[in-house]
Amino acid sequence: MDRSAASCILALIAGVSLAACSKTAEEPLPAPAPAAAAAPVADAAPSNSQSFKIGELTAVALRDGGLEPPNDNQVFGVGLKPEDVAAVLSANNLPTDKLSLSVQPLLVKTADRVLLFDTGAGSLFGPGTGKIGASLAEAGVDAGSITDIFISHSHGDHIGGLVNAEGALAFPNAAIHLSKPEWDHLSGQQNMAALASAMKPRVQAFAPGAELIPGVVTAVEIKGHTPGHSGYRITSGADSLLYVGDSMHHYVVSVQKPEWTIAFDGDNATATASRIALLNELAASGQRVYAVHFPYPGLGKMEKRGETVVWVAE
Repeated sequence: MDRSAASCILALIAGVSLAACSKTAEEPLPAPAPAAAAAPVADAAPSNSQSFKIGELTAVALRDGGLEPPNDNQVFGVGLKPEDVAAVLSANNLPTDKLSLSVQPLLVKTADRVLLFDTGAGSLFGPGTGKIGASLAEAGVDAGSITDIFISHSHGDHIGGLVNAEGALAFPNAAIHLSKPEWDHLSGQQNMAALASAMKPRVQAFAPGAELIPGVVTAVEIKGHTPGHSGYRITSGADSLLYVGDSMHHYVVSVQKPEWTIAFDGDNATATASRIALLNELAASGQRVYAVHFPYPGLGKMEKRGETVVWVAE
């Protein structure tokens, strides 16, 4: 399989229409200037479950695996050239032939609930992902103890772990929260009919931006990626963490070049505007962030350095 075909298959499994792989690109953007170097980020944690605190709450980053789309402008930098993307990667001391994306759902424990934010890829992406069960076991968490699941959106690497190999719910006691526009979108896709049927008895669809657990979880509407894409703000006292879903994917390219088109976005113009606005807001506020596709464990902040925003991992 050539690299272009592999990219299209990756995009299709992730929930992007096949048209995204074959559509004619818009006029190329001007070649970018070299990006400001980001702080080095290591992905060498030996553990698949890493605990941290959000105020008084205990949280756990759960490693599900990773994906490596090639640098061929089929996924990142659509309409540009591989050398444009390579220049940004090289300036940040990264390989220039591919872009590495981690996948890490988030677990949060409250006094009376166990919350899971997204579920990983399950069996949809092969052996490189689908490790959430092992990560939960390492963290000492039984799947049956999870009370609430918060889905950012309906792409396969976020909902694939909802069901097991037999098609039954992997977290049978959990309410499944996702925005009503996203649930309507998911329910209307023929290739998702079996998953939607399994989910339906547990689904609690919400209005975009709703407070879901008073004082603890509030949905944050981040438009453009899918019809009902949501981030989640998790709060404990004066502390908070923003789970950004797929408002951004790569910790260098998405952050330093947020205007570049990514094939995963359903509405490119809206998603780009949302990403730029969110990055500027995060850099100004110092809001702590959990980024599901950034290098494990995906925890850090955005900082403004000159004219460029960069990711700074904890």
